[in-house]
Amino acid sequence: MHEEITLTREVSAIQIPSGDAVTLPLGTQVYITQRLGGTFTVATSQGLARIAASDADALGINLDEENRKPEKVVRIVDAPLEDQVWEQLKGVYDPEIPVDIVNLGLVYDCVLEEIDGKTTASIKMTLTAPGCGMGPVIAADAQARIMMIDGIDNARVELVWDPAWNQEMISEEGRMKLGMV
Repeated sequence: MHEEITLTREVSAIQIPSGDAVTLPLGTQVYITQRLGGTFTVATSQGLARIAASDADALGINLDEENRKPEKVVRIVDAPLEDQVWEQLKGVYDPEIPVDIVNLGLVYDCVLEEIDGKTTASIKMTLTAPGCGMGPVIAADAQARIMMIDGIDNARVELVWDPAWNQEMISEEGRMKLGMV
């Protein structure tokens, strides 16, 4: 990581932390600072940006090998739906922090409801800072990951601010990853 990469084509990205859509032109020099949850956080001369996995080729990365189902995913297929939802949420990352949203303590509630034979996952989550423009992007990532689960027909992810997030909410695993333990 942190090697200089020249974009091989124009790429749509999301500016961090504002959440604004930007276009990174062909030939832009970037450094990958984080590669988690299927997205890439890159440093550019204009600051940080997030590039989707679907644009990995512009970074010179071939995801075909990496897209093979990890063993962990195969093991949870037969798990209860709620366990599968939590596992999917562990694949969602704040683009500035190398810990998933579950271990960061950002997910407050996960409720599965069955109405008319359709299952909806309702998630309440927060952010590390209320003014973070990446909130809708992170929530959309969570929703998309949940919708990949067989048996889930709909997913709603609501951003809430009460209670306010604090570092005490980070799990022990998250603390270890952040060097806090």
